[in-house]
Amino acid sequence: MAITGLAAMGEGAPMVEISFFHLKTRSVEEALPKLLELSLSRGWRVVVQTATESRLRALDDHLWRYRPESFLPHGTRADAAPQTQPIYLTVTDENPNGADVRIFVEGVEMAPLLVGDAAPRLRAALLFNGDDEEELQNARAQWKTLRDAGQTLIYQQQDESGRWVEKAREPKATS
Repeated sequence: MAITGLAAMGEGAPMVEISFFHLKTRSVEEALPKLLELSLSRGWRVVVQTATESRLRALDDHLWRYRPESFLPHGTRADAAPQTQPIYLTVTDENPNGADVRIFVEGVEMAPLLVGDAAPRLRAALLFNGDDEEELQNARAQWKTLRDAGQTLIYQQQDESGRWVEKAREPKATS
């Protein structure tokens, strides 16, 4: 079903850049705020999608408290005017803020959300814990599905200092 949705985009349809962020030295709670800050500094709106309400609530709470000197404006369905939120947290396919970037955690399947109203305008990203075998296998399966659908993919892994290093790209560059 996911491939069908992606294939329906057709030739010449806009494709988003899809990144896989392999967490090795930092947790989602440590890495996500930095990616959100970067997105906001570029003027981008973001949707963060979790698989469970409990994870959504935990991230919501964390983003309010993660660093006293920094403010990450965000909201959830429980807040007023979701369309005005620069960062919107959800467990569904909603995209009320017209996100430029959609970040997936907890192994949420990306493919069905890369077309239609849920799709981000510019980028999609999956953050996954490389030490969690289930998350690692899920990321590999998603990579294969999206690669086989002809999507542009970037695999980035954290180095020892937590910086992102590009390790692979599909389709591979030709010389």
